[in-house]
Amino acid sequence: MASDATPKFRNPDLLPIPQPPDFHPEITVSPSHDGLHFWQFMVAGSIAGTVEHVAMFPVDTIKTHMQALGACPIKSVGLRQALTSILKTEGPSGLYRGISAMGLGAGPAHAVYFSVYEVCKKSFSKGNPNNPAAHAAAGVFATVASDAVFTPMDVVKQRLQLGGGPYKGLADCVRRVVREEGVGAFYASYRTTVLMNAPFTAVHFATYEAVKRGLMEVSPDSVSDERLVVHATAGAAAGALAAAVTTPLDVVKTQLQCQGVCGCDRFVNGSIKDVFRTIVQKDGYRGLMRGWMPRMLFHAPAAAICWSTYEASKTFFQELNDSSHNENVT
Repeated sequence: MASDATPKFRNPDLLPIPQPPDFHPEITVSPSHDGLHFWQFMVAGSIAGTVEHVAMFPVDTIKTHMQALGACPIKSVGLRQALTSILKTEGPSGLYRGISAMGLGAGPAHAVYFSVYEVCKKSFSKGNPNNPAAHAAAGVFATVASDAVFTPMDVVKQRLQLGGGPYKGLADCVRRVVREEGVGAFYASYRTTVLMNAPFTAVHFATYEAVKRGLMEVSPDSVSDERLVVHATAGAAAGALAAAVTTPLDVVKTQLQCQGVCGCDRFVNGSIKDVFRTIVQKDGYRGLMRGWMPRMLFHAPAAAICWSTYEASKTFFQELNDSSHNENVT
């Protein structure tokens, strides 16, 4: 049909502009995935992680106190008693001890976390957005990478959270740990952290994607208007479920990171089996669930904050990219 068209229908203003053979506009102007560049996933993840952990830090402090066995100030399993004891011995500022370490670690760790997740999700799903196995596997890869970044600062954070400890601050804690225990002390809990966060993240991401998809299917007409609510609700459900399932390993992780501090037990070989046995001997099997309530109270709203902030940041970058693309086209 095009060969039969008469010249009067051939508008020269609409004719394609010749391009060099190696010119690929889709590569030069189109981001890699979801309309975003790799660095934009990192920035969005960094913002989301920092906002999440700073907002929920007091709850995390209570959980750390409840899980640290030994002669530490907090011995009660009760949430209310733990909070009361912290406020009585240190005041409100005690709830924020170690927040500087969290601030330094959360941003870079979550930048790695979300960027690795997005790349792996795209690779594993192979074009199928409704693939829970791909989401879970991508989450596992993301947590292995991000934990390598965050674990050292998490060790410092948890040691500082225990009021009455020997450390004057972040720098003093890092210096004394290196001098007295060696650099390896910062990664003593890495294996346990990965073993905890791998199933945590698998459950978390699979639940998040499933709940988000379910909410969108229930009310597809209002998805755009209630986008923030959808992400927050799905994130809260995912965070609560994943936190409940992995609490025993979180108790083990806290024990390894706080060993020898403030009278807490020190373990000979640092194996997970050794820590499990010590906890059960001292506190029974219920000791493996110490801090489960503040952990769920932390992860449900934290995940809601994190996912809604992350998705809002992604939307901002998507609109920015679309705007830049339109300007380049015109």
